[in-house]
Amino acid sequence: MINWSVILGIAKTHLITKMKSTVTATLGVTFGIGAYITLVSFMTGLNGMLDDLVLNQTPHIHMYNEIRPSKTQPISRYQEFQDAMNFVHSIKPKQNQEKIHNALPILGYLKKHPNVKGATPQLRAQIFYLSGSIELGGNLVGVDIMEETRLSNIQDNIVEGSAEALKNSNNGILLGAGLADKMSLSIGDRVQISTVAGDIFPLKIVGIYQSGIAEIDNVQSFANLNTVQRILGESENYVTDINIKLLNIGESESMARNLEKQFKIKAVDINEANAQFETGSNIRNLITYAVSITLLIVAGFGIYNILNMLIYEKMKDIAILKATGFSGNDVQYIFMAQAILIGILGGLLGLLIGFGLSHLIDNTPFETDALPTITTYPVNYNGTYYFIGIAFALISTFVAGYLPSNRAKKIDPVKIIRGT
Repeated sequence: MINWSVILGIAKTHLITKMKSTVTATLGVTFGIGAYITLVSFMTGLNGMLDDLVLNQTPHIHMYNEIRPSKTQPISRYQEFQDAMNFVHSIKPKQNQEKIHNALPILGYLKKHPNVKGATPQLRAQIFYLSGSIELGGNLVGVDIMEETRLSNIQDNIVEGSAEALKNSNNGILLGAGLADKMSLSIGDRVQISTVAGDIFPLKIVGIYQSGIAEIDNVQSFANLNTVQRILGESENYVTDINIKLLNIGESESMARNLEKQFKIKAVDINEANAQFETGSNIRNLITYAVSITLLIVAGFGIYNILNMLIYEKMKDIAILKATGFSGNDVQYIFMAQAILIGILGGLLGLLIGFGLSHLIDNTPFETDALPTITTYPVNYNGTYYFIGIAFALISTFVAGYLPSNRAKKIDPVKIIRGT
């Protein structure tokens, strides 16, 4: 029968009498776990922010008319060339309109779909921005601004003005921040836009839009869908794009393929649209976890070395314990108890230090023009990381204590007492 009160009492006495070694071993666990929590919380928070920056501006499915060469070329229509190898150069794209045919019925169908959170129409127009002698090329996107606000983070990217101001203005525009800076314009000013056909329309700036991606902010602005339709001289069913947000993003790829077949238009799912970004995000996460695991492993080796030395210094105590009737297993339990106590104390302190440093980082000001909605450094307080931290502290100290204590239980007390 194991007398745990005696074993824990002896383990506690050993830890107190060798306070320097105990503190060193505990701090090894503490800083290893604390560094792991801080690093993984900050890095995953940063990766999450970068993911949201791109993915929140990307629809789960984007539908549009793709301009591409005709599958059947004129030469293929001649019977005499069917069995020959034909070399055709400069194949011209099939002549078709950019608009989506039957856009309004398609939108009605999508809004009734059980997996669709929302579907918004868009009209993209190539234009020129005119302000005095300045003429900049770009595009104007006609949107249902309140529906876009509901389905995306566009409201967070309006640094001046509001979505409601655009909704209530028949000739308003949310001007890209890069364009506003280049043309020295602000809310209340007017900017003239020129279509490809040469028609010029004045629009009032009711807001400034900043996505954080310079390539977008330097060319893109938003207006009401009916405003852009009026500028282009098109009817209210003229739509070039449909953006879809799903309730289950995992079905985006299969649903995009089905929509392509059903409506004979191009449908791009979010994974296809962001394939390169997804690869970069996975690599960043892989590096984060690799560095974090390395920190834990290094801390584990430090714990092992300290406990190994602690047992070496306690050789005479081990001999005395065995001589007074303690079995080899009892001796092993004593040193295992020391290791577990160090793991618990060091692990809890590590979690507190990690949380404290994460909270400090989370409250550190971080201001940049590229990310107007971010005011402090991003931190991810996922409880899984804290569970992994304390679990590793216990496992590593258990292993680090088991190996040397297993050797200690096999020690012959007679040899130690004799000094051999």
